[in-house]
Amino acid sequence: MAKPNIICVDDQRDILATLKKELQFFRDHIKIYYCESAAEAEKILDDIDANGEHAAVIICDHVMPGKSGVEFLGEVNNDIRFKKTKKLLLTGLATHEDTIEAINKAKIDGYVGKPWETHDFINKVRTLLTEYILEEGLDYNEFITVLDQDTLYARLRDTI
Repeated sequence: MAKPNIICVDDQRDILATLKKELQFFRDHIKIYYCESAAEAEKILDDIDANGEHAAVIICDHVMPGKSGVEFLGEVNNDIRFKKTKKLLLTGLATHEDTIEAINKAKIDGYVGKPWETHDFINKVRTLLTEYILEEGLDYNEFITVLDQDTLYARLRDTI
């Protein structure tokens, strides 16, 4: 079975390095890509789709040169191939209005302010990954060690 994928997009290499360090928890079970632009991430998404894999979670910076994170995530949201993909926006400069725009335009599933607390960030990613795997009907047993147990149990309890 193809592993789900997490795609990280940030134009700052130090942020990508931090994400790489913090997301190593998932590495044995999930493929993780690190992109410096929306254009690079778009190519990765096309490859994921062409290979019949899953784009489970996109973690994307808000302010980037070229295409902003909200623009990129809005395009992902409108792409039928990635309707179930979970979207997490990283932001250091966003105003309340920016966040509302991201929710309305890109249908983001959450946002994290820069700098973030590692524990909270990992928990947010775990929750989104769990939701994706359950919504997609993937065998969650293969990923049990990296899933959010509370989310998993709540969803399983609701199906009984």
